[in-house]
Amino acid sequence: MQLLYIKLMSLSFENQFDTTTINEFGLEEPPGYRVILLNDDFTTKDFVELILVKIFHKSQSEAVKITESVHKQGKGIVGVYPFDIAATRIEIVHSNARANGFPLRCTMEKV
Repeated sequence: MQLLYIKLMSLSFENQFDTTTINEFGLEEPPGYRVILLNDDFTTKDFVELILVKIFHKSQSEAVKITESVHKQGKGIVGVYPFDIAATRIEIVHSNARANGFPLRCTMEKV
């Protein structure tokens, strides 16, 4: 097996990019989408907490707070994400919920 060695040149990027340069190119942060879990009478709190920890990378205490909000208020805001990430995670939630026999629903709305 041959290894390919590439000599890297030392480049200084210090102060080369600033927000005015970025704005000149018309670049801006993508719009955010709020991901919302909806309450139902069948999905267990344990499953909702598991979804929040595993799919949305929430801490256990955050997951408990969001789950309580879903249970008491009928919905709970999970977080704000770019469109593609929000849509993908919603699909993962729905797939996991159906695979486990739960009707858990998740939506998104533009911030």
